[in-house]
Amino acid sequence: MKTRELRQKFLDFFEKKGHKIVPSSSLIPKDPSVLLTSAGMQQFKEYFLGEPSPYGKKVASSQKCFRTSDIEEVGDVSHLTFLEMLGNFSFGNYFKEEAIKLAYEFLFKKLKLPLKEARFTVFGGDKEVPLDEESILIWKKLGIPEEKIKKCGREDNFWGPTGVEGPCGPTTEIHFGGVEVWNIVFNEYYCDSKKKLKPLKQKGVDTGMGLERLAMVSQEKTSVFEIDLFEPIIKEIEKSSAKIYDKNSKDYRIIADHIRGAVFLISEGIFPSNVERGYVLRKILRRTIRSRRLLELQTNFLFSLAGKVIETYKDIYPELSSRQADILTVIQKEEEKFRRAIEQGIKEWKILSKILSKAGRGYITGKEAFSLYETHSISLESIEELAKESGIKIKDKEGFKKAFKKHQEVSRAGAEKKFGGLGKGATLKAVKLHTATHLLHQALREVLGDDVKQMGSDINPQRLRFDFSHHQKMTEAEIKKVEDSVNEKIKKDLAVKKEEMPYEKALKSKALAFFKEKYPEKVTVYSIGGFSKEICAGPHVKKTSELGRFKIIKEESSGAGVRRIRAILE
Repeated sequence: MKTRELRQKFLDFFEKKGHKIVPSSSLIPKDPSVLLTSAGMQQFKEYFLGEPSPYGKKVASSQKCFRTSDIEEVGDVSHLTFLEMLGNFSFGNYFKEEAIKLAYEFLFKKLKLPLKEARFTVFGGDKEVPLDEESILIWKKLGIPEEKIKKCGREDNFWGPTGVEGPCGPTTEIHFGGVEVWNIVFNEYYCDSKKKLKPLKQKGVDTGMGLERLAMVSQEKTSVFEIDLFEPIIKEIEKSSAKIYDKNSKDYRIIADHIRGAVFLISEGIFPSNVERGYVLRKILRRTIRSRRLLELQTNFLFSLAGKVIETYKDIYPELSSRQADILTVIQKEEEKFRRAIEQGIKEWKILSKILSKAGRGYITGKEAFSLYETHSISLESIEELAKESGIKIKDKEGFKKAFKKHQEVSRAGAEKKFGGLGKGATLKAVKLHTATHLLHQALREVLGDDVKQMGSDINPQRLRFDFSHHQKMTEAEIKKVEDSVNEKIKKDLAVKKEEMPYEKALKSKALAFFKEKYPEKVTVYSIGGFSKEICAGPHVKKTSELGRFKIIKEESSGAGVRRIRAILE
């Protein structure tokens, strides 16, 4: 059965069982403590805590997910970074018995998967949470012999919370061939930020079944990379590489998984950088490029392979087609940038190797390795590969990791400064320019589309600099439209309104937010008439007429998929 059919059969089955089918949410979660959406339940988190659900008490979905924890595991038979998670959820409705019976009916009656090959696990209990005897009894009533039901500890059969705190509980899992296919979570506890558990007021069910793993079992394949979704991607690699899949499966799989993940991340407006989500994207792209080199594929190969991914998914996720040009541009530019960095880095490596040889030293320090990363963006994995080829060891890898962590903290602090406002010592001219950036941002979205997102800004008393996501040079007509829109709002003398509210309420009010993972629980929202609304620390002017005339003096590239505008107030 094709993956498309499996996805639809799952949704149809649960719709007939009274579940509301809810579309996939974004890969960028609402929860500021979570980097990327990694589970189907994340968009429903508040409903498990008792907030009324607009969808009713029973829902099902096929959710786009990205798991950073599995990046290093990719290459085996079952781990993926990007995946689709099939799930059915109950918010204070059914619980263990119905959840288990629904799973049993779907897998073994509807899909007719081989029951004799299935194995089951339940939570074995610990000091805080007792053995899940109820689940064992339910499985046994369905005819599962006790020897097929394994009791496991918290590491394997207790799930959650997503983020710092939230709902969680014991799980029961269904495995085929040693691979976990369906995880049924019984949310009956709330885990606070200190990892203390307390009973939830209402019990809930949260299930997750990897679509790709389900397809692997249904299609009787030995790995997720052999299913119909990956088949055209793997074949495309095989056509262009002299190295066969059977002997180089890990690199084939890394490319197939990572290029798919990159396509979906970029479609969400995420761009390569050295921090947060952008770092995840850059990491998987550069791992892909490394494997592409090992398979001796052409330098422009990833560009065409991304097109194959879009072709495979365009009917299910039409946004991939509408953003195809942007996706391909980002991938191409990142590959070109990395290639130049690698070439320069290899030159410096050769120089360093000669210095070490003369000094009689057969190793480089973590600090020296980090210098290569910082200057030329060569990853630790690539440095290790170069070192192995040269017979040189990397001493003190922890030193590299510490230096990298410090680098991330500095980058994050810089971004917070850029996004967080001007501070108390700002001059009146800088305050005016700051308000103008809000008008500029909304005008750009008005002219270029809602895919435009602020990527950074810098203000001094003379001018503003505004970076935003967009993959092509703006035309003269577009620049004039943006400039005219800002000046029109200035002329209308719109009021600038300041409000304080909870972060979640601000998002629901459609206030734009950037660098979401760094916002506090309570935020300040600035609205300019009915035109612009953003989470921002300020300060701002009271009325737009205070700004004077807005003029764009330059529009230029600021990196892959990022444009930069410089502007002044006259």
